[in-house]
Amino acid sequence: MTITKKPSILFVYYTYSQQTQRVVESMADTLRERGCDVQLARIEFTDPRYAERFARFPLRHAYRDIFGMVLPQFRGVTGQIRIPDEVRSRSYDLVCIASPTWWLHPCMPIRSFIESDVAKTLLEGKRCAAVAVAHRYWRDDLRILKEHIVRRGGIYVDGSHFTAGGGPVDSMLALFSYLSTGVTKERYLGIKIPPATLQPSYVEQSREFANRLADSLLADSSVLAYG
Repeated sequence: MTITKKPSILFVYYTYSQQTQRVVESMADTLRERGCDVQLARIEFTDPRYAERFARFPLRHAYRDIFGMVLPQFRGVTGQIRIPDEVRSRSYDLVCIASPTWWLHPCMPIRSFIESDVAKTLLEGKRCAAVAVAHRYWRDDLRILKEHIVRRGGIYVDGSHFTAGGGPVDSMLALFSYLSTGVTKERYLGIKIPPATLQPSYVEQSREFANRLADSLLADSSVLAYG
């Protein structure tokens, strides 16, 4: 008799402008359609040095708040976070870590999680995937996520990235406009800018990536039982 095991998947992620959450929710919907048991664990950024600025959207002082994260990000600073109970409550067949890109690197809340003892317990010996959600430059974010997963004992199986549109200058202007106003505008400082949110193709791309993960998991989910 063949018994099919329902693969279990955990998404650990942080989101500020909700772009990463959109990707995670799209992937989760697809994986549930494929018969997977999916849990979401959103990290909360509670560090008193930074939490206040990220407690509201849009940012109160966009330029100061954004540029104020440059040195902490490049130095790999970690901070206080709250880890949801879903992370500790059980073991999972696959863990996917999704991070917005802050100054080329994984955001501080996700770096703080992945360097924690809780993450080591969660990831060690488990299949893991990574998602980088960037306005433009995603490569270092995804690379660092992969390196940390492997360092914590995880088995890295796949990764993907999602971006907004535009070039180096206009996409940055669009980001500042969005984070300072909370709305997508056509112009900023008199310059035409692209939409600040993810490209519409993120939906199809996220579903394709989720299906790729599901194919891998479901291929190993059937076991033979005798009786």
